[in-house]
Amino acid sequence: MLERTRARRQALQILYQREITGQNVRSILDTHTYNDEDGEPSQYSRELALGTETNQDAIDAEIEMTSQHWSLMRMPFVDRNILRLAVYEIVYEDGMPASVAINEAVELAKAYGGDDSPKFVNGVLGKIAEMRGDAVPAPIEDSQPETGDGVEEEGV
Repeated sequence: MLERTRARRQALQILYQREITGQNVRSILDTHTYNDEDGEPSQYSRELALGTETNQDAIDAEIEMTSQHWSLMRMPFVDRNILRLAVYEIVYEDGMPASVAINEAVELAKAYGGDDSPKFVNGVLGKIAEMRGDAVPAPIEDSQPETGDGVEEEGV
């Protein structure tokens, strides 16, 4: 598994844990109460989780503005945190192509979300990237098989 893919997965798990337990990211990291199945969170994983938490109000506003007919609190915890993580990467990580962040988020949604999660995540993030003038991956079609294969990162 690619290092940044693993870092995103670790960051998602930390953000999910934060939402379930009410602990902040720093506390989860400092007390080592995170899931260490993938080992200790990498520096990039820590940056993603902390950056997402720090910028959550602006990130949530971006998601709310884009996800028509879906308030943030109506979204499943996993989808909500996948979106937060990807929006953080798209908006705050310099040099991160939106298409990479979106593809990685879709893969997380395939692995951890519900049946409709990949398409939902792709749609919301595609709109955000489009509004920002970024290149957007092709929409997910219902007929496409969902293999759960990892996404290769080019130039990242």
